[in-house]
Amino acid sequence: MYEKELEAIQKAGRWRKREIYSSDLVDFASNDYLGFANDAKQMQKAYELMQSYNCYAPKASMLVNGYHPIHQYFEEKLCELNRFEEAIVVGSGFLANISLIEALVRKKDRLFMDEEYHASGILASQLIESSQVVFFGHNDAQDLNDKLQQYQSTSRNIVAIEGVYSMGGDIASREIFDVANAYGALLIVDEAHSSGVIGDNLLGIFDHYKLPIQPNYIKMGTLGKAYGSYGAYILASSEIIRFLENRAKPIIYSTAPSLFDTALALVNLKKLYTQKERFIAKIHKRQKLVQKILGIKLDSLILPIAQSSNQQAVQNKEYLIQKGYLVGAIRQPTVEKPILRIIPRLGETKTHLKAMLEAINTLKPKE
Repeated sequence: MYEKELEAIQKAGRWRKREIYSSDLVDFASNDYLGFANDAKQMQKAYELMQSYNCYAPKASMLVNGYHPIHQYFEEKLCELNRFEEAIVVGSGFLANISLIEALVRKKDRLFMDEEYHASGILASQLIESSQVVFFGHNDAQDLNDKLQQYQSTSRNIVAIEGVYSMGGDIASREIFDVANAYGALLIVDEAHSSGVIGDNLLGIFDHYKLPIQPNYIKMGTLGKAYGSYGAYILASSEIIRFLENRAKPIIYSTAPSLFDTALALVNLKKLYTQKERFIAKIHKRQKLVQKILGIKLDSLILPIAQSSNQQAVQNKEYLIQKGYLVGAIRQPTVEKPILRIIPRLGETKTHLKAMLEAINTLKPKE
């Protein structure tokens, strides 16, 4: 039924499939930035926390009886550290973006979205009227300002950006926050790739810029990256959280997030915050190593290496696998031009990172 479409995908070099890679490969592909995914002691802590309750699954949606003390405890910890009024846990980052954008953008409102925003946000924007959606140039505060000025007659303006962009690894421009504030716009910041990686307290972009939290700020992030688990959260004013509880379909109609995954993220968040200096030092050492060997300055823990074609990206990925290293070969539609996406994560040693980076230098250069 889909033979022609599948043939076209293969011909374009965009073929994807699920694959179980050898556990012997050194992992520089995953978003487990801090190495929590392999931390058996943290898993044991989460298990012991779960054992203190007599219910181990959420059983229902958050608004029936799926809301559990572990959810509440995690939300309170997030609010305490990030200084937001209130939080709500969500099943995944994808669902968090759907929840925010589909629920918050009402009739006569307008959404201004960075053109490189995550695919979940792009999909969510397609659930509202196309005339309500305006894309602005990537990380371009002046373009955002010009477009907000052009459409300032709308009821509400909502801006959506990422703290660290998932493919390029660049951080959000400080000026975008100023522009959003100047126009009184709600500002959604997807911190999936910035929380746990940047900031004096490793809390993400608001922490990085030392921004006082304001009522128009909304922070969302995932548990499946730096926090080494699965799920997501939204931080905002109490008013916005109340609105999401009553209007966001993924929150209303989905089973509440996994209790164990939430417990695991909670114990990891605690460890991250109490040992932040040690984690920051390790992050900086890996960034310095990348700069020393490749001459590339990283603002995050995402290292994109441009490729001349989809075929070259796949071939270079396979070459590095043969050398013992796993990296991502990212192609369209995820990115406009193919890249090798490398994560110099703390879960692997600096010795392995150094050897992998030296192998990168032996790859065929981009044409």
